[in-house]
Amino acid sequence: MLPLWLKAFHLIFMTCWFAGLFYLPRLFVYHALSEDKTSRDRFKIMEHKLYWGIMTPSALLTLTFGLGVMHSNLGYYSGLLWLKYKLALVLLLVCYHIYCGLCLRRFAQDNNTHSPVFYRVLNELPVFLLIGIVLLAILKPFSG
Repeated sequence: MLPLWLKAFHLIFMTCWFAGLFYLPRLFVYHALSEDKTSRDRFKIMEHKLYWGIMTPSALLTLTFGLGVMHSNLGYYSGLLWLKYKLALVLLLVCYHIYCGLCLRRFAQDNNTHSPVFYRVLNELPVFLLIGIVLLAILKPFSG
């Protein structure tokens, strides 16, 4: 029963994490378009709260519960090729998360160098990671 609880919380926090990963770059688009100080200051607050108050805790809890799921049945999960690919995509997702944090810092310092179009493209990248991660987790290809 414990592995199901771990898996449920893994999925809950993954959903929260992805919600932030989809929304933060969209805020960056609007922030890059803003021209007045009041709007820019408002975006800085929203971005900071989203990244540090929702996204990062959700990411850490997603990873913690995911490791818990794997640890609860090491015999099953060790050596699975699909899991290695999934973990590689999760590593890319963590890198994406960190990159968003770097963008957040640049905006906070009024030092953004990217266009709104850049952030529109950036906004689409986690969709591909989500598709790959979910397909690997559900279909479990390469299982033999």
